[in-house]
Amino acid sequence: MTTSTSDPTREDLIRAEAARLGFDVCRFADARADWPAGARLSEFLGLGRHGEMAWMAETAERRAHPNAMWSGARSAVMLGVNYGPEADPLTALEATDRGAISVYAQGDDYHDLIKKRLKALARWLQGRFGGELKVFVDTAPLMEKPLAERAGLGWQGKHTNLVSREFGSWLFIGSILTELELRQDAPSGGACGQCRACLDICPTDAFPAPYQLDARRCVSYLTIELKGPIPRELRPALGNRIYGCDDCLAVCPWNKFAQAGREQALHAREALKSPALEELARLDAAAFRALFAKSPVKRVGRDRFLRNVLYAIGNSGDPNLAGTAQEHLADPSPLVRGAAVWALSRLLEPSAFAALRAAAAEADPEVLAEWCAGALGSTDG
Repeated sequence: MTTSTSDPTREDLIRAEAARLGFDVCRFADARADWPAGARLSEFLGLGRHGEMAWMAETAERRAHPNAMWSGARSAVMLGVNYGPEADPLTALEATDRGAISVYAQGDDYHDLIKKRLKALARWLQGRFGGELKVFVDTAPLMEKPLAERAGLGWQGKHTNLVSREFGSWLFIGSILTELELRQDAPSGGACGQCRACLDICPTDAFPAPYQLDARRCVSYLTIELKGPIPRELRPALGNRIYGCDDCLAVCPWNKFAQAGREQALHAREALKSPALEELARLDAAAFRALFAKSPVKRVGRDRFLRNVLYAIGNSGDPNLAGTAQEHLADPSPLVRGAAVWALSRLLEPSAFAALRAAAAEADPEVLAEWCAGALGSTDG
């Protein structure tokens, strides 16, 4: 019996099931082909641009190529979920008494949301076509953005994030590596042209050159990955960004073709869109866990989050928030106390700051250094 040319292909069936499960795009790449991503990673690590993210160096060999992590992988099923915001996230930077939380973190943790769908698709895929497979969503040593570029979901823009013609810079990426031989899609090709909007808007100059990122200067790294105090010279540039940064994504011209994503509409919480800094600063451990239940923000912990909030208070220029910062001079965490000192050095007159310093009973060397820097007026570096 011959098969009609109109019968759906295996790839068509996979795309249809992916769409049914809530994915906005599904394309295929050869997991075995050579690529330059491994060399770029080696250069990135060699320059120390990964900062404290030691896990990147520790897993560098497995990250170098999909087959270095799993030799059995023949094809990659690359999937995207649109999380485009309903409004321009850059407007949140104008309300300096409120915190700006990155769009992706204003709802439930996307790892949890997407992994459930990926596992469901993987079960269907294996049940229908067989073959071993592995599921990934930004939690294993697999460089997904180069694979997504190879599959044609988009291209890595000058900000190093994926850019899509249909969804702009707002795509969550997931992947399934499989032993199956699937017909690969063509790469979409880069289309940034002469535009450098994403590079120019970066508040901390984290891009040494187009298509290169120094994570040590990136606001997302500083507010999420860095465990200790953020370097003094970078703190003013944080503004009111308290978790992540959307600037380079939000300014991308390709966003004009993107529609608001279903995920953002379904899962974004009003309480996280523009929260008051004063209220956030008063979160104890239990209140922090309650507010950020199911949110990726919970992973940084209360102390690191309050560090960010207090830096934002210091950047607010509002002396009425000085009392809120002062409440944290006796916080159990040296990280929080140090951030409170820095905020007060920005909000108080020198005489008032000196009086607080004289009354402080501080023994931690890093917090003492904050008091000294504040007294000398060297809070900006």
